[in-house]
Amino acid sequence: MPQIKANGLSFEYESFGKESDPAILMIMGFAAQMTLWPVELCEGLASRGYRVIRFDNRDIGLSQKLDALGMFNPTEAFMKVASGQPLAGPYLVTDMANDAVGILGALGIKQAHIVGASMGGMIAQTAAATHPDKVLSLISIMSTTGRPGLPPGKPEAMAVLTMPPANLERETRIAHAMKIWRTIGSQPVYASTDAELRATAEREVDRSPYYPPGMARQLVAILASGPRTELLKKVKAPTLVIHGGDDPLVPVEGGKDTADSIAGARLKIIPGMGHDFTQKLVPVFLREIADFVSEVDAKRGKA
Repeated sequence: MPQIKANGLSFEYESFGKESDPAILMIMGFAAQMTLWPVELCEGLASRGYRVIRFDNRDIGLSQKLDALGMFNPTEAFMKVASGQPLAGPYLVTDMANDAVGILGALGIKQAHIVGASMGGMIAQTAAATHPDKVLSLISIMSTTGRPGLPPGKPEAMAVLTMPPANLERETRIAHAMKIWRTIGSQPVYASTDAELRATAEREVDRSPYYPPGMARQLVAILASGPRTELLKKVKAPTLVIHGGDDPLVPVEGGKDTADSIAGARLKIIPGMGHDFTQKLVPVFLREIADFVSEVDAKRGKA
């Protein structure tokens, strides 16, 4: 997969489909490599006439690591936010939105449909609000506004996401990744099989070393950025919000609040869906994303 320079950093990215087709930029979530966007989903969107770009966010996967920004303690950051103290992050979600838009520019893409999952949804929301001329439509998946008072994730889901593996042996890391996805994932209708979970874990573990400093910086960046409720009032792009009705990490109220905060946003709640991209969910995401962006493009063509 190639590297590209954008916003002063180097990013690993991959492109599916014809360069001449309308673009869809896929932004993955916290501590997640771009490869968690299923290839079948990317290829399916490409077969519908779209150029699909996925990339590793800063501080994860094969993209640039920002060691010069130092180490951050997420526990201390959570305590500061809970007590109302100001929190200075290594960077903000706004910076990550600038990364995404910068990647489009580096690829010579003037406008794109922006799809983000979880933290990627926060990045996509911010990009739509701060770079409206670059965003044809916004699709926010399993994400939230960050508004205080929204229900938190289940304690076991929050804990497993930040708990380190017992050691860095390959098998330990694979088992640890499988435990994370079992805890936050879809059950039972859209659940992954054990074989699927293991194949995904092996791919992710073998692709990139375990890198807790980058995970910590991403998490503190989310906390330091604060809620987006007011910012989302600036979003003018057609918006689809997709959320699992049984998401244990980001409860469905986060998706509902996102849709409520964006004028004209459409909300699609999927019963049985958790906080993951299983093979059984690929046809669901393909249908919802492809149908929505096609509808937006058709309306633009008539305008």
